[in-house]
Amino acid sequence: MSEAMHLVKLSDVPIGKLVKVRFLKNNGLNRRRMMDLGIIPEATVLVSRRSPLGDPKAYIVRGAEIALRKEEASQIIVERL
Repeated sequence: MSEAMHLVKLSDVPIGKLVKVRFLKNNGLNRRRMMDLGIIPEATVLVSRRSPLGDPKAYIVRGAEIALRKEEASQIIVERL
């Protein structure tokens, strides 16, 4: 099975799952913001919870809980652990 089959968008990962960041699809200021939040390749991310309407979701990155909208999370490609 190829590695590409394990890669998914962070926005598609269910609550409670742990993933590893593989790469970011966004660029410019959005990419910089994600990196400032600790979302860099090889970082582990736990999908923590979602808002009552489903967007945004909360993620735990390096011990900090952050919220990302679906549009932002869909630009982050991760591997399920």
